[in-house]
Amino acid sequence: QVQLVESGGGLVQPGGSLRLSCAASGSIFSIYTMNWYRQAPGKQRELVATITSGGSLNYADSLKGRFTISRDNAKNTVYLQMNSLKPEDTAVYYCNAKRLGMGYWGQGTQVTVSS
Repeated sequence: QVQLVESGGGLVQPGGSLRLSCAASGSIFSIYTMNWYRQAPGKQRELVATITSGGSLNYADSLKGRFTISRDNAKNTVYLQMNSLKPEDTAVYYCNAKRLGMGYWGQGTQVTVSS
């Protein structure tokens, strides 16, 4: 079992930045592939970024260059740095831990991009 708690969301103006954090507990964090997803109102949840246990990175094509995923295994935390935010980035952002077909979710953190 893995427990995940996201933080760092909030209201930001277009063009601004936010850094989301996801703190994990309950298992060996370093062996999990960690993902960030987001879900906008009325839309399906979509994968934003992935970082594997070995540090390989993957991003949604539309977000490359603006978002950066990273992890600190010593702190059991994964981050999502979001720059040049746009109103269409408004969504609830979820942290996900995955390994051997098992997935765990956090409760989500709201990001609102608006002037």
